[in-house]
Amino acid sequence: MDNKENLAVEKRVVFDFEIDFSNGGGIQGQDFRLDIDGDDISDHELGDYIVRDLRLLMVGTIRILNKRIIRERHKRGEISVDAAANSGARFIDLSHSIEHGMITYKGVPAPIICDYLSREQSRAHYASGTEFHIGQVTMVANTGTYLDSPFHRYADGTDLAGLELDTLAELDAVVVRVTGTGSRAIGREAFLASDIHGKAVLVETGWSRHWRTDQYFEGHPYLTAEAATHLRDAGAKLVGIDSLNIDDIEDGERPVHSTLLRAVIPIVEHLCRLDQLPIDGFRFSAVPVKVHGMGTFPVRAYATLPA
Repeated sequence: MDNKENLAVEKRVVFDFEIDFSNGGGIQGQDFRLDIDGDDISDHELGDYIVRDLRLLMVGTIRILNKRIIRERHKRGEISVDAAANSGARFIDLSHSIEHGMITYKGVPAPIICDYLSREQSRAHYASGTEFHIGQVTMVANTGTYLDSPFHRYADGTDLAGLELDTLAELDAVVVRVTGTGSRAIGREAFLASDIHGKAVLVETGWSRHWRTDQYFEGHPYLTAEAATHLRDAGAKLVGIDSLNIDDIEDGERPVHSTLLRAVIPIVEHLCRLDQLPIDGFRFSAVPVKVHGMGTFPVRAYATLPA
């Protein structure tokens, strides 16, 4: 097909829109134009496109008005963003410290951190002036900030040892901020403004401020099943949250774990300090120890920001 034929089939949609925000207020647009592939586009798809195009957050209701399709040459080209170099980078720790007696979930045993061989005891085994400490930790795997592998949910899923490092370390990442929405359930609309394909998606709810308090265990924010499906279909590589659980735990269903882990998308829960990150332009790492036959384990999660 030559250039004249390409121009003949290129189409744009022209429309008005009204958008209400979940935290109040709204915006309107008239005679808005958007390049489309094909002959038509649904109102639902158009709403998704406009939210992403304007990078809108906390979107509630979307109304598409006066829509019409016109023949017009596309004016938008491909945009590429180079990954920032790590030279001179700075790091932000996004994980909670694990301490003796700390409770991550009510009813789950707290970690026991003690000496296996104290410095005093070690002196009997070494030359004068030489001593060592060997510690011992007894804990369940879901302690502190930890990562879920598919084996956590599925008997035939990949365990910690089977996860590839390129799914855990130095991932391009984005932050989706949903603080102040007034709703515990975080739907797919929260993610429409973000470019999440091939990236770690970190959901900042602000719930980490309740860490080590009774409030942390009651009424936490969580993702909906529809949000998990969107993250999977949009190509998220890893999903993290600064809340007690990525799922609603008021019943026995765990749709977010089920959807993401079946798609081999690791989950990191109990993150913190996400408010110190930009929305994008950084990398994320959360690497557990390489243990066969285990599905979860604590991580030292951190972000790498360019200088």
